[in-house]
Amino acid sequence: MDKKRLLMMVEIAIFAGIGLILDKLTFTIWAQGGSVSLVMVPIVLMAIRWGLAAGLTTGVLIGVLQIAFGAHVYHWVQGLLDYGIAFTAVGLAAVIRRPLLHATSNGQMREMVFYIVLGTVLGGSIRFAAHLIAGVVFFAEYAGDQNVWVYSIIYNSSYMIPAIILTAIAASMLFTSSPKLLQKA
Repeated sequence: MDKKRLLMMVEIAIFAGIGLILDKLTFTIWAQGGSVSLVMVPIVLMAIRWGLAAGLTTGVLIGVLQIAFGAHVYHWVQGLLDYGIAFTAVGLAAVIRRPLLHATSNGQMREMVFYIVLGTVLGGSIRFAAHLIAGVVFFAEYAGDQNVWVYSIIYNSSYMIPAIILTAIAASMLFTSSPKLLQKA
């Protein structure tokens, strides 16, 4: 195993642990779950730093760690949606890596921020979609007389939009202040 691959694997493990800690340091909005945290930052960082495989792996590890440390799983499909798929999907932020590397090599800070925000919004939006579907299917009784889709959109947006914004800001600050964090795989 080459040193670069070993470094990537070690960073995945470390950042998954950091993600679990960041998930515990939250601003809880709803009693039933959903909180604003920086849990997506390590996933986005690994996705941008190392690429798609590292981002997806970090996301799935964070989801598994959350389940192991007491996440609320009511049905295995709900657990898969809310923890497995949702956090793995954040790793899709890596799709912006190539244009981000190009912007970085040309010293284009505005473009760097644009691509980091774009990747974060993409990964965060797919995470939102996973929570939305889980909400509609498994938590419909909380909607009462309201349309379950509207309820789930409002509920999940209330914490996902701030979380996506915070993650985009944090990732942009980290990579623009230290562009050498980007690996050229």
